[in-house]
Amino acid sequence: MRLWLYVGIAAVLVTPAALGQSAGEVERCFQNPAGCTSGGTAQPAPAAPAPAPAATAARPAPPPDYTTVLQSPEPERRKLQESLRTLDKYNGPIDGNLQSEATMKAISDWQRGHGYAQVGKLTPTEAQQLNAEAAKIPIKRIDPSQQAATVPSPPTAPAAPSNADTLKALQAKLAARRKAAEPKAEAAAQALVRDLKAYVAADGKGVAGEQFAGFARWYADNRSAGRSVGAINPLTDDYGEAKAGEATSTEVEFETKQGDKTYTQCLMFAWVEGNPRKNTLAFDCDDVAGLEKWKTDQALRSDWR
Repeated sequence: MRLWLYVGIAAVLVTPAALGQSAGEVERCFQNPAGCTSGGTAQPAPAAPAPAPAATAARPAPPPDYTTVLQSPEPERRKLQESLRTLDKYNGPIDGNLQSEATMKAISDWQRGHGYAQVGKLTPTEAQQLNAEAAKIPIKRIDPSQQAATVPSPPTAPAAPSNADTLKALQAKLAARRKAAEPKAEAAAQALVRDLKAYVAADGKGVAGEQFAGFARWYADNRSAGRSVGAINPLTDDYGEAKAGEATSTEVEFETKQGDKTYTQCLMFAWVEGNPRKNTLAFDCDDVAGLEKWKTDQALRSDWR
């Protein structure tokens, strides 16, 4: 009876599908029925989802390129100025200087009208657009048939000079005044040096010390320190007309020696020409404020600056 029971159980477990499986597969399906199909075959594990593509980091926009146009050849820079003039934005010289005040202002005006950043400098794209826009302006031509019938208009006043032209005119005028004044200024400085050398040669006596108290004190201090005075070199600082006459200020370098050491010291001398000199002053070259105050007090009208 037991023998027939065992045979029945085996018949139930050994199905037709199980007959096609190996012993190992039967054992796995017996232990984990959920991993097998109804036929006892193991179901494959679901495939892992593909990884999502990595997000690409956004790159910041490059800064505007103004260097290319600023460093372009001079004919190209002149053409940009001509285009600005054609568009009535610029009336200065056509010199290729895109960094002049007048040119940068004209570029800013053009950029404002086109919605660009008003920086007074052009990117290559903006430069191309500016030239293209100017090229579309029609050339004004005179019709000969109408020229004879046209009544000539009265002459217009000349255009006001630009700031650059005004500056050049002032510089030329000043250069001419300085050239004319140079011999007088040089003579005044050399006369001072002669008096200074005579004072040193006389060991502290002479008109230089009497007229320039500051120089007399300076000389006495050096003598007390055991220093002797050597070479004396003048350099004219300013020259012109003052309320009391022709005024001169001169920077003088003194070579002083103490033992085997040599020093350079500097004094500023200012005076109004006369015999004797008037309104004299001597002080350290670093005292710029003192010198400017002296010029203001003398109402100096410079031929030198």
